Amino acid sequence: MLAAPRRHAVRWIPALLAAALVTSCGTGATASQAQEQPAAKVTVTPATGGKSAPLGDPIAIRTEGGKITSVEAKDDKGAAVPGKLASGGTSWTSDGKVRPGTTYTLTTHTTSDGGRKATKRTVFTTAAADRVNKLTNTPVNGQTVGTGMPVSILFDNPIDKSRRAGIEKALKVTTSTKVEGAWGWVTDWSGKDRIDWRPKTYWPAGTKVTVKGALTGVPSGKGGWFVRDYDFGFTIGADHRAVIDVPSHTLTMYENGKAVGTVKGSAGSPEAPTRGGVHTVRSKNADETMDSSTIGYGDQWMLDAKWVTHLTASGTFLHSAPWNNSIGVVNNSHGCFGMTTADAKRVYDFLSVGSTVEVRGTSNTERTGVGNGLEVWQESWPQWQQRSALG
Repeated sequence: MLAAPRRHAVRWIPALLAAALVTSCGTGATASQAQEQPAAKVTVTPATGGKSAPLGDPIAIRTEGGKITSVEAKDDKGAAVPGKLASGGTSWTSDGKVRPGTTYTLTTHTTSDGGRKATKRTVFTTAAADRVNKLTNTPVNGQTVGTGMPVSILFDNPIDKSRRAGIEKALKVTTSTKVEGAWGWVTDWSGKDRIDWRPKTYWPAGTKVTVKGALTGVPSGKGGWFVRDYDFGFTIGADHRAVIDVPSHTLTMYENGKAVGTVKGSAGSPEAPTRGGVHTVRSKNADETMDSSTIGYGDQWMLDAKWVTHLTASGTFLHSAPWNNSIGVVNNSHGCFGMTTADAKRVYDFLSVGSTVEVRGTSNTERTGVGNGLEVWQESWPQWQQRSALG
């Protein structure tokens, strides 16, 4: 009775060993075959060829005969270069373009179609820029401004017209409430190139605005390149505006469309009438010396004024004029709107940088250029749209 079970157990041993051997041999063959397979081919652009890598393109990695599993990209400061792996894993592309005069190190991990894993390290240095183009943005980051404020970007170096569309595409304005607007190219009063973004109509009070410029590696022309991205934001404050009626010598202040106060003043004389249209407050200065030479009148005067609100770059200001004995009676200035010191402070405190001041009833028919300050409201919406390089 005991012998039969022992013979039955022995009979199964060869079968179990055979199965184990088959499994073991199968695993070993698969690993060996994977090692014998060629690694996936990896191609990186820009390619150096022993020279500085060209500018103007993103980093692109492509593979043949396999897939990219991961990419580690860093610049020469150790900062990670973000990018995206395409669906299917056959390519990887950096989010932005290469920066001039920068060394990049790429580590690409791949798996071939046959299962072979491999790592490729690539190092290249980009060509240096002949000129680095920087920008100055208005408003500054975190500023609270009036409802007429444009986004204004002034460039250090000239921008080729052929490069304007590419730069404009790299700039993006995001708002907390839906606001229609457009970029427009402007020649600043200084003679430099500038691009402004204005809403179709005045901003709603309380709007949060974010401006981003993905400008790293974007050419500006004439050997110039941008070497960094930009990111800043600002807030639209209270809806404060003013209207100057030249014939009645008055400035009326409006809050949310309702008149909240009027002051008397003296606008430009018939020989130097105040510029008309809608101006944007570009800056303010509590104490300033009014120098006639800065607005083309030689050395006729040098007067100290307080509570100066700047409109145009050419010298249209709101300010105190204690030397004027005809305030509110005669328009006798050289184009500014002069008030008593107390009224000038009242207006100064009421208007923010970015608030608008409309001048009505002036005899001045000269059109104020958009670059003569932040004069984006001197043009109609269709006229403004024509300034875009994107059509």
